[in-house]
Amino acid sequence: MKELDSADCGNVATRLAHSTDESATLARLATTIEQVRKLMSEAEIAILSSAEIAFRCHGLEFARARLAHEPGSFVSTSQIVFAVGAQERALNDANLATFAQLVRSIGEVRHPESPRDRPLWRLHPERWLESLVVRGVTTLDERLGSACLYSQVPAFSASDRAMIEVLTITRDGRLAVVELKADEDIHLPLQGLDDWVRVAWHHAPGEFQHFGYFPGREPCADKPLLFLVAPALHVHPATDTLLQYISPDIDWALLGIDERWRERVRVVFRKRAERKMQMIKAG
Repeated sequence: MKELDSADCGNVATRLAHSTDESATLARLATTIEQVRKLMSEAEIAILSSAEIAFRCHGLEFARARLAHEPGSFVSTSQIVFAVGAQERALNDANLATFAQLVRSIGEVRHPESPRDRPLWRLHPERWLESLVVRGVTTLDERLGSACLYSQVPAFSASDRAMIEVLTITRDGRLAVVELKADEDIHLPLQGLDDWVRVAWHHAPGEFQHFGYFPGREPCADKPLLFLVAPALHVHPATDTLLQYISPDIDWALLGIDERWRERVRVVFRKRAERKMQMIKAG
């Protein structure tokens, strides 16, 4: 037997990607953004890198724009590729009408009042939920701030590329990890814990500030908060059991949201990390 440090995160080996200057990326691709928003003014823009963005409708990605170098020159031009699924095509004059029809079809179906049997309505519900949380994270907890919020933060380990789902900071400077599930999933606590461990790992040496996250804010030294979010009637029955084995050092909260979350994200119950696990009715 040998003595171990209780604060050791085990065999975690992960590295954080640098934060992208969003305003500079949007400026470089402004013409392309204007072109897409003429077809769908409410299109969401996700920054993928300093040279690539994605266009989404309630989380459903339908196009990407990227900067590419012209052969034989140092000039960069923007290129749009589009598809829903694997058949990605570069946008050109010949298929412009096809792209416009795709955007219209998505806009007509991808909204809360649409019939639920439509394939475009049913695709990627978790991304839909994420898009709503990103726009209004305070609906989950009034402590959470939306001024500095990141979704799908890349954090690499030795063998895989993982994404921290939603990372934000509270009004008093504490980091917060938000893990989302739109359907019943036994992995919710463990995937949330995996994200939490990665965030805590990078937070301890101050890597988030060093890599450009949370400009103008300095996260406090406290360990991150963990929020686990799922529709109230789709919380897996094993979740309570799994939560009992999470370290008491981790300040977690399980939030059950209204099943009609596409219309409005509303918390209907909360369960917090307490010595006596008890339900706390949402106000």
